[in-house]
Amino acid sequence: MHSVNVGIIGYGTVGSGTVEVLIDNKETIKQKTGIEINITKIADLRIDKIQDKYLDQIPFKTKDAYEIINDDNIDIVVELIGGYEPAKTFIMDSLKNQKHVVTANKALLAVDGLDIFKLSDEKGVYLGFEGSVGGGIPIIRVIKEDLAANNIKEIYGIINGTANYILTKMEQDKKEFDEVLKEAQQLGYAEADPTFDVEGIDTAHKITILSTLAFNTIVPFDKVFVEGISKIKQVDIDFANKLGCKIKLLAIAKKHENDIEVRVHPTMIPNRYILSKVVDVFNAIYLISDKVDRTIHYGRGAGAKPTGSAVAGDIIDIARKLVSGCQKTVSTLGFTGKYTQYYPIKDINDIRSSFYLRFNALDKPGVLSKIAGILGKYGISISSAIQPGESSPGDVVPLVFMTHETLGRNVNNAVNEIDSLDVVKDKTVVIRVEGKK
Repeated sequence: MHSVNVGIIGYGTVGSGTVEVLIDNKETIKQKTGIEINITKIADLRIDKIQDKYLDQIPFKTKDAYEIINDDNIDIVVELIGGYEPAKTFIMDSLKNQKHVVTANKALLAVDGLDIFKLSDEKGVYLGFEGSVGGGIPIIRVIKEDLAANNIKEIYGIINGTANYILTKMEQDKKEFDEVLKEAQQLGYAEADPTFDVEGIDTAHKITILSTLAFNTIVPFDKVFVEGISKIKQVDIDFANKLGCKIKLLAIAKKHENDIEVRVHPTMIPNRYILSKVVDVFNAIYLISDKVDRTIHYGRGAGAKPTGSAVAGDIIDIARKLVSGCQKTVSTLGFTGKYTQYYPIKDINDIRSSFYLRFNALDKPGVLSKIAGILGKYGISISSAIQPGESSPGDVVPLVFMTHETLGRNVNNAVNEIDSLDVVKDKTVVIRVEGKK
């Protein structure tokens, strides 16, 4: 029986989930791999305050991460503390020590991962990061290896469970964003500070990683357009239903001949699309490739055990390679050449799509034609409209338009002019639309 020694830095949600998976299924892993995975050390600054039956089974516990990084008997270092520093330093020092590394640190890899990817390849050691995107959904290896013969053209992802849960409950319970967010926090689905989740930042970290792998290029995180769901109103969800659609926080990446688009924003999608069926805290990633066509990858996108399972999968994958004596043959990002950006990122204003527009305007003669006239001035044609039912003259009422495809720039210019009208009383709500009903 072969054995591989593992040291884990960080014993929070994902760290504890990883240990639970590796201990509970130790015999299963042995039967499948012929390898005994030994967790020999765990480091955490709170280690002496944690009461845990799994932690009790680990032979060595410490507050000092370098007790793991500098241990010659440890083959794989697992970084699960999150954040930028000291996580990056721990990973870099582990790689310099010829340690193989597994991490689930999406923010670090998306924002500042280039040095890590390069060093992993220079040292000829493995870097596993399956747990960084999609929790327990296998997707990193799918893109790097299983779809290596394909040109991936498009990615659509619901990859933040908190945001998807909130939008689901807003629709089901007919409640506004703030109320549902408080309930999600009470249930543990949302953090005390939910900014990364509800403002799309977490989703942007993940689509940065996925599009980098899929399009064979470094995607700079600061070039990704990001818009969250905190401004979505119940009225917009109701109108979406009337239009046969759902509103989802989508991560979208598309490869064109000379550039790519990578963006995160609330998106209206038709009910017949499979992503519209993804509810609550579940995630889904939809890929379109040139040879295999469409594939969808669905499951739990977060949590101790699902993400711990993904981390354990990376550990097992590396352990198999170590035991077989396999030299590293696949680059960390799955493509050859220098890690340099060579596809320009398309500006959000230069992307064509259909749009949902909701205006709050005075109910008086000529208002509808005035708004339609400004849209026409900027080359925006209307595919459908919803006008108010019963109302009294002078009331402020919602006017909803669905447009045909047009440039985002045209919509911005039109909306700015419309919002300056005396008869329009609030800022226009603009939601991009993907797919055809």
